[in-house]
Amino acid sequence: MQGTIINYRRGRKTMRTTQMIIEVENVDDKEKASKLVGKSVKYVAPGKNKTTIEGKISGIHGSKGALKVTFEKGMPGQAMATKIEIN
Repeated sequence: MQGTIINYRRGRKTMRTTQMIIEVENVDDKEKASKLVGKSVKYVAPGKNKTTIEGKISGIHGSKGALKVTFEKGMPGQAMATKIEIN
């Protein structure tokens, strides 16, 4: 299953670089999204090194099926709008 990174989880003046908001294909409400909470995710950076950053789905964001993901370390800005693998 794949998801798309939407943005950092942020406030008005703060940006939490280890927490991201993602959208998953065919998940459009809270009930479907709640089944994915607790699963692990993996981001593979483009380029020759193929750096991977692993994380975990920590909760639901809003009522339209978006999910909060907490990663091991901060995500680069180039990660926006890229695909991640959900296990």
